[in-house]
Order: sequence, then structure tokens, then C-alpha cells
Amino acid sequence: MDSPHGAAVKAEDFGLKGPRGWVFRGVGVDAAPGSLIAVEGPSGSGRTCLLLALTGRMKPTEGHAEVGRHRLPKRMAAVRRIAALGPVPGVNDLDQALTVTEQLREGALLQRRYDGPVRALLRPRGERRTSTAARIEAALAAAGLDLATLPKGPRTSVRDLERLESVRLSVAIALLGSPRLLALDDLDLKLSDAERAEAWDLLRSLAARGTTVLAVCSEAPADVTVLRTVPAATATEEPATGQAAAVPRPMDSRITWGAGGTGSTGKQGTAVTAGAADTAEAAGTDSTADTAEAAGTDSTDSTHDTKGDDDALAETGRA
Repeated sequence: MDSPHGAAVKAEDFGLKGPRGWVFRGVGVDAAPGSLIAVEGPSGSGRTCLLLALTGRMKPTEGHAEVGRHRLPKRMAAVRRIAALGPVPGVNDLDQALTVTEQLREGALLQRRYDGPVRALLRPRGERRTSTAARIEAALAAAGLDLATLPKGPRTSVRDLERLESVRLSVAIALLGSPRLLALDDLDLKLSDAERAEAWDLLRSLAARGTTVLAVCSEAPADVTVLRTVPAATATEEPATGQAAAVPRPMDSRITWGAGGTGSTGKQGTAVTAGAADTAEAAGTDSTADTAEAAGTDSTDSTHDTKGDDDALAETGRA
């Protein structure tokens, strides 16, 4: 596995509008490579759509962003090649019928087929197997997943994994492609306080190695750069004292988030706009921002990179 080198994430007036209103808008981000950023807010506040938009899987409708100098929405396929998805429910769920070893091998094969260099396919079979095994071992080590500790070792069924073990497995699969940006959704879902602390320690270690990490959560630790989202009903309200919508940490990251409501003017420190539709509706019914389009069929992207379809297929196993 190649040495990680994180991607800077920048956005200005970034927004996405669904069929029932704005999902988010007025987003401003300036995060250095190797940053750990948390998108914090309740379910249905547009946080997953923002994650998918910043990783090139969902087409924004307003403003622009840059990930590793690839501009969105024009270079969505290029962003997908350098941004991998960890666990994102409903997008890249693990196959419950496979064993852990089978899931890892499938992820490695898909990554090699769609994201690896063509010359790698011409190497002798034995050399390819050795290389794949080395990449899997490195990814597991980075994700903190020791197969020997599982109930049946490498032959443990994915369905029998604990929640934190599933997160680590998804992260390991994502790391097989040495992404510059790693994005995770619902990080703290169904985790105890101790497991949540372990999950954040994992993300800190990945960021320390150089990978930029973007994680959606309900509540982030105090030492993480935080973007907070709020439901649409309260998006136009000013945050209470001490509850600023953007808390920049560390000093090399600057985050701003726009104010709510159609026609509103964004300003630093106010709450994010969250559309009336929840994340699932916005992802599945908006013709300009649906998941299928984000998976590689957007017209603006095809004029810049013909590998969009291949990249999208890879995400079903590697992302």
C-alpha cells in the first residue's frame, strides 16, 4: 500500500437542493491535507449528502469545491479516484453472506481492476497475489483489525462482526486504494462510549499518517474540527451563546457554514441549511443529485474524464 498523502478540501458557497428544498447550502471549507473533520448533526440534517457531494458521489447544485485540486462539480470522477468511502449505510454496505477474507479479497480485486494501473494486470499471477496480500495486511494494520481476534479468525462471517469490527473492516477495504480522502458516515451509530473513543482514535491515527478524514457523527470529540448541522425547522435561527455552528480546530483548518432558507445570505458562525427532505429522499429522488448520477453518469463529468463509469463500479466494493 502506497504512503498516504492527504488531499486538501476546500469549498465556497457549496450547496445542494433537493425536490423539497435545500439539503445544505452556503458551505465554506478550507481544510489542510491530513485534517480530521467531523460533520456533526442529527439524522436528516443533510450531513450524509454533504459527505457524498465532497467525495464526488453526489452532484451539487450551487457553488464549488476542490478536493486535492480537483474542482467540483466538473471533476467528480477525478475526485472519486482519490476519495474512498468507509462505512456509508445504503451506499456500500458489507456483504453479510461473505467471510471477512472473502470481503477483503473482493475489495482488493475491484480496486485492482478499476483503480490500479494497467501494467499491474500484466504482472505474473504469483507476484499479483503477493502484492495483494501485502496490501490487505497493511490496510488491516492501519484499520486496527486483527483477524486472529475474531471468533473464527479470517473465516468469520461478516454478519457475525461487532459494530466496531465492521467499521474497521470497511475502513480497511477503503484503504486498499491508498485514498487521499477517507469519508465515513454514522461513525458513532450503535457504539458504546468506549467503542466510540476507539473509533475516533482510529481516525486520528489515519489523519496522523497523512490521510484527510471526513466523518459524519452525532457528537464529535472536543479536539476535532467540527461542522454542525441543524434540522430545517431551526436552520434560520441564530445559534445560542456558546453554540457556534462552526468550531475550527486545529488552527490550520478554517470552516464556515451558511445560514438557512432560500434566498438567505450565509455568514460565518450560523447554522447550516438543511432541506425539508431527509438524506435518503434527497439522494434518491433529486434528478440533479441522485445517487446513480453521483456514481458516474453525470454529464458534466463525462466531458472531462471517461473513467467515471469504471470508478463508480469500483465504489460498490472498495468504497
